[in-house]
Amino acid sequence: MIINKGKLKDAILIAMGDKEIVQIMNCSMYKSVSANEIIKETEIPHTTAYRKIKWMLENGILITEKILITQDGKKSSTFRSILRSISIKYERNEIIVQAEYNVNPLSRTVNKFFSLDD
Repeated sequence: MIINKGKLKDAILIAMGDKEIVQIMNCSMYKSVSANEIIKETEIPHTTAYRKIKWMLENGILITEKILITQDGKKSSTFRSILRSISIKYERNEIIVQAEYNVNPLSRTVNKFFSLDD
């Protein structure tokens, strides 16, 4: 699918130039992960990881798949990348961004929520 939306297209181009964002995308592509799991897997400093995750959420590259409340009352979120593959091509003064969306995480979440299976 060709990405024509200005904000998402710009965000993808910025993301591909940032090695930490690419690491976060790789970490969250096939499974839903928490911020702590991202930090452990990628070894990105806490502050940087939280800042990049927030930016990715704001720009639609990452989505919150689950929000859990721990026993001590703290909120814990898990995240998932919305993109599986990205191809960028420059041709005659035009940047063409093609992306394959990850399995639709939103529909998977809705299906899990309404599922009667355990």
